[in-house]
Amino acid sequence: MNGYLAIQIISQAPHVDNMGILCESCYRCFKPSPVPAQEAHQILKGTVVISQSFGQSDARKSTTVRLYSSTQVDPNTGRGKLSREATLDGGKIGKHGNVNTVTYQVSIPVENSFGTPGAIVVKNGGRHEFFLRFASIDILEDRTIHFECNSWVYPITKTNSDRLFFANTSYLPTQTPTALQKLREEELVNLRGNGRGERKQWERIYDYDHYNDLGVPDSRQRVRPVLGGTKTYPYPCRGRTGRPLSRADGETETRSKFIDLDFYVPPDERFSPVKLSEFITHSIQAVLHFAFPEVKSLLGHDIGNFESFKELTKDLYARPHEPSIVEGVVMEKLKSLLPKDIYKEVIRLTKENPLKFPVPQVIATDENAWRSDEEFTREMLAGLNPAVIKCLEQFPPIGREEKYSSINASHIQGKLEGLTIPQALKQKRILILDHHDYLVPYLRRINAQGMCIYASRTLLFLKNDGTLRPLVIELSLPGEGMEQEVSRVFIPANQGTEGALWMLAKAHVAVNDSGYHQLISHWLHTHAAVEPFIIATRRQLSTIHPIYKLLNPHFKDTMHINALARGVLLNAGGVLERTMFPGKYAMELSSTIYENWRFTEQALPEDLVKRGLAIRDSNQPSGVTLLLEDYPYAADGLDVWTTIKTWVINFCSHFYHSDEDIASDVELQSWWKEIREIGHGDKRDDVECWLPLNSLANLIQSLTTLIWIASALHAAVNFGQYGYAGFPPNRPTRCRKFIPQEGTPEFAEFIGNPDKYYLEMVPDRFTTTLGVALIEVLSEHIADEVYIGQRTSSRWTDDGEVLRLFDEFAESLRQVEQRVEERNKNVKLKNRLGPAKVPYTLLFPDTSNVGNEKGITGKGIPNSVSI
Repeated sequence: MNGYLAIQIISQAPHVDNMGILCESCYRCFKPSPVPAQEAHQILKGTVVISQSFGQSDARKSTTVRLYSSTQVDPNTGRGKLSREATLDGGKIGKHGNVNTVTYQVSIPVENSFGTPGAIVVKNGGRHEFFLRFASIDILEDRTIHFECNSWVYPITKTNSDRLFFANTSYLPTQTPTALQKLREEELVNLRGNGRGERKQWERIYDYDHYNDLGVPDSRQRVRPVLGGTKTYPYPCRGRTGRPLSRADGETETRSKFIDLDFYVPPDERFSPVKLSEFITHSIQAVLHFAFPEVKSLLGHDIGNFESFKELTKDLYARPHEPSIVEGVVMEKLKSLLPKDIYKEVIRLTKENPLKFPVPQVIATDENAWRSDEEFTREMLAGLNPAVIKCLEQFPPIGREEKYSSINASHIQGKLEGLTIPQALKQKRILILDHHDYLVPYLRRINAQGMCIYASRTLLFLKNDGTLRPLVIELSLPGEGMEQEVSRVFIPANQGTEGALWMLAKAHVAVNDSGYHQLISHWLHTHAAVEPFIIATRRQLSTIHPIYKLLNPHFKDTMHINALARGVLLNAGGVLERTMFPGKYAMELSSTIYENWRFTEQALPEDLVKRGLAIRDSNQPSGVTLLLEDYPYAADGLDVWTTIKTWVINFCSHFYHSDEDIASDVELQSWWKEIREIGHGDKRDDVECWLPLNSLANLIQSLTTLIWIASALHAAVNFGQYGYAGFPPNRPTRCRKFIPQEGTPEFAEFIGNPDKYYLEMVPDRFTTTLGVALIEVLSEHIADEVYIGQRTSSRWTDDGEVLRLFDEFAESLRQVEQRVEERNKNVKLKNRLGPAKVPYTLLFPDTSNVGNEKGITGKGIPNSVSI
């Protein structure tokens, strides 16, 4: 039984510290000195708010609390004075957002000289964990001390210790009241652990490990390299679980089963029960959407390919007023395949939702718009992977080992609106989508798995109306032995055989881009990159450190979703290996690209400058001017970036008044050192990867970059997945055929039915449907999501000036929303809508959404990488 609780408690049970030594003096175990008989007492009254699934009487009888003073020091311990223990009273049932809560009253006896409470200690003497939301203590008629907890509290029989929570006042380390200094230091030590042993569910330990949990060394087909800790396979760190290592290689963690959901995540990083329930529901719904066409195809003995685009659309997507005869047959089949309890949940869900996938945005208005060159190029600026395209620096393109491309001037002359090639290059009018150099070394191994993958270069021209025109596509394969690459060049065509070949070439480009999007833009650059920051923050920054309070909402649920990804998606034989073209080399390929990752370049302005799409301009709020005005991702993104940075500037300037304040903050410096040397330790020697944390300006830039990655960048590359890739022909994930050569039997087959050949080239029915089911889950917003400009509580700080600044931040985000809407209405900005009529809203903050609009919305910026 799990539960939620908003209260804190202290325990007198003996506590064994992280070195296995019985602790005699830490705050968890300290018994206060007897109160002198002559000392007068007072009663401090307050409330404790709990969300719980066990009976309220259980919490009332078994939970106790104590207070630590922030102003009066106990000379015997060097910590604040500690009150007597108090139990809970009452139990009023209510709601906290979408969660049921119970509010208890508490009366705590303290000495008259106790001073101001600064921390509360909670003891869970019951049998079940609960989620502690908050506690409030009234100390004067007009003053309340608030403890914002939002944390799981496990029974003391498991933890052998109580839980400590500080009041919502922020202190830099040098400003911490003497009464709280020891408590602050001890709490951080306890969170770090000792790096030994397997973690238990109830432990609150944050430590690092490499990606040694993906493979199964006992199985030849599932052996995968350990990522991280070596120059061969550099990678960010993940959270340590301490599971036993395999006897086969002595370095890979053992897995309990193929689909591994039995893993350790620190309790406060786990999904809430509300989110977990909704996530499971969405996953079951997606499995149903996957199962319906699959069972239908089995019934019809059609288990290979979709025969036509019309069949694909009809089989996969729900349309109004469809006959349900086949659905009845499918449900009967599922009844014989599924456990009884899961089948009951299936019945409930199918009454509320259709059995098929929802219609993706990209085909909702016009089923054929995705075929156009205009939509193909627009999605490079406003689709789900808009941060890869860049300006071409020289022609012809030159790649690894100084090898020139097969593209030559004859392929693009006369298509540049009167410009010569040198003129177009100088004006930055020729762009490139480059999926060549990083892929070529892997192509032989990837294609040996049965794939048919090229490395691609796509050149584009920026037209006078701000849209892009494709100029040429080059598809390359490695040559035999020491020979040069074998390349084919395709130029745009609309009709006949050339038009059909051009469609196949665009599909191969889309396959490259889909793989890069999912593995690099999405997983590596957001999910994996952020996790070390979370671990370092928990280990090195106290919860009362102002930077902890700034960053905390941007870490919600990330470690849990990453652990789920490693257990189901990224593991050997997992969904990503089964659906994306790199197959078993997927994560190894992402490690290769991490070699060139730099944190400094993840800042949006820096990224745009590096890709040649912006120039530095100190007169602009963002510090840059776009060279491509109608670039929806960049235009909206710079607005969001600037708003985040203004908030970070105001927040940091409120607490730090000089560069010396930054340098002397021991917690902050330890945090930054640990990120660079351990969390992202494989990048420690890259001096350009990190800014030195020696100034307020560098702190602001680094924090803005981190918040940008966790919120807006992730939103931009995640929540458009279903809208664009939910129709697989638009974003295929692998190819089973190369483009046929003229004069071959395959070419004759292709000429006979180009659409059928296209569908036989892209993933089969099973892989297609599995991929759509995955991105349906990934694209959905969930009820307990907290969006940028929002907090779960208005009492996250007691600093009135900070709350005022946060209100300004939220108001600035609302102004960003207005500008996004205005741009989408501007008919001159053709890339905002495109032929498919999909407005660009992926960076629409959606500050007014408080959980009332969920599902696949294609808009909204959650605070964190939470799905």
